[in-house]
Parts: sequence; C-alpha cells; structure tokens
Amino acid sequence: MSNWGDTLVKRHAAFGAFVVASIIPLWKTIHALVSYSMEQESSSHIVLIPFVSLALIYVEREKIFRTARSSPIPGLTLALAGAALYGLGGRSSWAAGGNSFLSAAALSLVLLWTGGFLLCYGNQAARCAIFPLMFLLLMIPLPDAILGRTIYLLQEGSTDLSYLLFKATGTPVLRQGFFLSVPGVTIEVAQECSGIRSTIALFITCLLAAHLFLKTSWRKLYFILLAFPLAIIKNGIRITTLTLLSLYVDPGFLTGKLHHEGGFVFFLVGLIILAPVLLMLQRSESHDGRSETPAVAEG
Repeated sequence: MSNWGDTLVKRHAAFGAFVVASIIPLWKTIHALVSYSMEQESSSHIVLIPFVSLALIYVEREKIFRTARSSPIPGLTLALAGAALYGLGGRSSWAAGGNSFLSAAALSLVLLWTGGFLLCYGNQAARCAIFPLMFLLLMIPLPDAILGRTIYLLQEGSTDLSYLLFKATGTPVLRQGFFLSVPGVTIEVAQECSGIRSTIALFITCLLAAHLFLKTSWRKLYFILLAFPLAIIKNGIRITTLTLLSLYVDPGFLTGKLHHEGGFVFFLVGLIILAPVLLMLQRSESHDGRSETPAVAEG
C-alpha cells in the first residue's frame, strides 16, 4: 500500500509538472484569456473553472485514482492535438476574428491537460473523472456568433415574460420590440439586461447539482435543461419587479443599487425555484430504487 501511495504521489507530481510546463509557453495567451474573463460578463466564470474541476477530482479521488495506470498513446494523441490546434489558431485568420482565437486557445489547453491526465493516470482513471475533465470545456469562451444569438434569445424571452407579468398584475403595457411602455416610463430590455451572466451561473449550478445529487441520466439532463427557461423566468421577474417598484415606490429603483448590483438577489430566487425540483427528482430516484429492490421471501 505504501509503494502504491508513493507511486501515486509521483504521478500527481508528474501531472502537476505537465500542467506547469503547458502554462509557461502559453502564458501570454492565458493572461489574455484571464483578462477577457475579467472584462466580459458572459465569461466571468472562466477563471474559476479549472479550480472547480480540480476540487471535483479531489472529492472523487478514491474512485478516480484507484487503478491509475499510464495510457501513453491516447494521452500523447490528445496533447499533440491540443498543441497543433494552438499552433493552427495562431497562424490563421482566427487571430483577428473576434474571440475565436481565445476559444481555440482555451480548447487547446483542455486537450493538453486531458492528454496529460491520460499520460499520468490512464484510461480507467479518465473514465472515472469524465465529468471533471469535461467540465473544463466551460473554460472556452462562447464564440461571438453563438454568444450574440444566445443573448438575443434571452432578450426575447425576458421581454415576452415581462410583458405577460405586467398584464397579470393589471399594469397597462405596450410592447414594441424590446421596448415595454408602462404609465410614466418606457424600459428597454437591452443586451445588458439579458441576464447572460446569471444564465451561465445557473447553468453551471444545475450542472454541478445534477452531477453531485442525481444518478439517472435523464433526470440529470432534465434538471440541466431547466437552466435556460429558469433564467428567463428569473430575469422577467427582475425586470417587472424593478419597474413596478419604480412606479409605485421610488423612481430610483430603475437606476439604483438593486438594478446594478442586485443580480444576486434574483439569482437566489432562481435557486429557491430549483431546490424543490431537485428534491423531487431525488425522491423519485429513491422511489425507483425501492421499487426495483426484490422482495425477500419469508419462511
């Protein structure tokens, strides 16, 4: 057991050295990726992803590293693919095409690190660590075209729901595109109001909760897919609430702290909606497990 423990420590050290060796030559690109993450609200999660992935591996370490064996061929293949992708991206028109180069560079890092994991721990460990390794894909910034389309759908959905909520509360409202006119004020559900940041945060939350608390694939998928409609519901509630508060309490609600810094409050609303759904899915899994357990005959 001691020899195995020493071997595993050496594998950890080798993987750590591999990660550092991959970071050093790509430092400028990684710095650009971190800067992009800090500047773009749609990518603010990127810097946290590697640490969350590492934490997931640590939590599941006994299962993952139980049969660690090197797999050089798939490991080298993935690592070389990552290096080739990075080299191709740096020499192509991607470098001048919005954030496409950063997306390619982040993907190359994921391939490099996954290849290094295979080199140090092997196929079996990688299969056990498939979720933490695939979770690294969230490091990749959404390409501008996909990001723009996603924001548009969020704007449209949030405007639709806000319009319905105004109607439900008996507030006279006129809609023109992304503009909603209520007595005394006209608001625009602009790109900044789309809720893209909280949508991604909800998606990541649903992804982690499904992995940690659910067992069956279809229930995991169902729970993860809730993120997008829930983000629209949460954002519609936020828009309607702030507008009604500005009408009946204080006009400053549309420009105050709750508008600019209160996203976390409405994010909590989303979590409150999610909690009973997750609990219901867990209970249904427990019920299925009991019904599948064969009865023991007496006598």
